[in-house]
Amino acid sequence: MKVLIFGATGMVGQGVLRECLRAPDVEAVQTIGRMRTGQLDPRLTEVIQPDLMDYRAQESSLVGFDACFFCLGVSSAGMSEADYTRLTYDLTLAAAQTLSRLNPGMTFVYVSGAGTDSTVQGRGMWARVKGKTENALRKLPFKAVYLFRPGVIEPLHGARSKTRSYRLFYALAKPFLSTLRALLPNQILSTEDIGRAMLAVARHGADKAVLETADLRALSREADTPVPGLHPG
Repeated sequence: MKVLIFGATGMVGQGVLRECLRAPDVEAVQTIGRMRTGQLDPRLTEVIQPDLMDYRAQESSLVGFDACFFCLGVSSAGMSEADYTRLTYDLTLAAAQTLSRLNPGMTFVYVSGAGTDSTVQGRGMWARVKGKTENALRKLPFKAVYLFRPGVIEPLHGARSKTRSYRLFYALAKPFLSTLRALLPNQILSTEDIGRAMLAVARHGADKAVLETADLRALSREADTPVPGLHPG
């Protein structure tokens, strides 16, 4: 299986990259982003892309992938709806539209968030924009699109948020998160859980497109079973 990861330097993306590089049936991983991950692995290729709205110069390097794990995202705090839309909806669709044309057999996984508003009618700005993004992704001609809606996420294995306020939260919550995750397994996930769940849907699919925390937890437990004979697209 050949995997493409967007946002591999963010907290969730770091966890996803780790799980991909640990998976025996992942033969190649390519990251796309503005910075290098700092990881070294013979299966890993890193493409530096300064402009995440325009992939015309990179199209030759975006062909032949089985799955895309899209982990890019920004906090809406202090942002106007127009700015948040550009960095969420526009940025995601710029990549997804290109990939659906180049890799029609691809499984596309998008990290959204708990509380996303797929009706696009609610009062929460970020939830409407995320919902609009989800709705647009589902219309693209991929093999499959899965929308991950995690809530609280515990960073494991050195994964670290790039957002200062989130780093402060995790520093304060660290002594309690592991215990809470054990007590509330269907409400709190780890970065490891999300990475494993992504691999599970890339291998086996899922019975629905929108996957909430409990669904992701269940899928993460299935990730140790590669599909025999799965080859690159």
